[in-house]
Amino acid sequence: MTVASGVGSWPGTDAEEYAEAVQVVLGEVPGLPYLPELPGRGPGAGMVGRTLATIADLGFDLQPAGWRLTDASGIDHRRARSLLARDLDQLEEQARDFHGVLKVQLAGPWTLAASVEKPRGDKVLADHGARRDLAQALAEGVATHLADVRRRVDAEHVVVQLDEPALPAVLAGGVPTASGFGRHRAVHPPEASDTLSWVLGRAGTEPWVHSCAADTPWALLRGAGARGLSGDLSVLDADDLDAFAEALDAGERIALGIVPALEPDAVPTETGLTERVLRVLDVLGLDPDALGDLLVVTPACGLAGTTPDWARRATDLCRAVARNLTGTSDPGDEA
Repeated sequence: MTVASGVGSWPGTDAEEYAEAVQVVLGEVPGLPYLPELPGRGPGAGMVGRTLATIADLGFDLQPAGWRLTDASGIDHRRARSLLARDLDQLEEQARDFHGVLKVQLAGPWTLAASVEKPRGDKVLADHGARRDLAQALAEGVATHLADVRRRVDAEHVVVQLDEPALPAVLAGGVPTASGFGRHRAVHPPEASDTLSWVLGRAGTEPWVHSCAADTPWALLRGAGARGLSGDLSVLDADDLDAFAEALDAGERIALGIVPALEPDAVPTETGLTERVLRVLDVLGLDPDALGDLLVVTPACGLAGTTPDWARRATDLCRAVARNLTGTSDPGDEA
């Protein structure tokens, strides 16, 4: 059956809101719940800081320009680790009776290299050796994080989703230098693939890659070992959809982001959203009844920038569309 899930982030700024987010996710998308991220709590809770919290082999600290490699972990890196541990404690407490499939999210190696600075400034992306070291440390961090989640939650298995919104810019030479007046050299696809494969290879049996960016190289990601693709349907072109169809044909999962991440002026209906997905599947020659749980419905991107009310509403819409696609209710019945 088609399942609903989320990209990862959620609105909120404190521990109480985090506990509530875990409760909502476990209750509203039980087919594929995920470990929520609340970036509103500060840099240590954002995509980059949370990922750096999993890395033990390198030190980091927070500077005015963002996260930077250091000789030893600074106070902000230690705080990020503590925050992640508390989040996992909350998940462990609330998921005592959960035995299904769980998803966790971390930044991918290229988004990390485009976000973190070297000790003397400029991005890790600028230094071949530094970006290799960071990717290898990330691979170990992913494996350790996955083992920790498995120890805490009796899940059937755990999906690790790598978020790579910066990958298209990395490949196109579009990442700005520290001065802002130049751009870092483009990374060639073979290196991009090899580096991703190091990390995806440590991410369990079903590693995913998510990106909301246009021009994401989905075929490259599958070649590097991604066994799940997650993207915003509104930015996927015909070639992208072909790559998604090939993934489905190979028995791999795809997640289509169909519900706006920010509350729109005109709220979409579950009927309209369901028909949108059906049109895409029809163009690809795919029967939703034959896809089972390989088809996942999500918001278009993370929900951190919206209100708690819309986050819940967007989640409800995803669940309703998944139910409609499964055929357990009439698509004409509005939620």
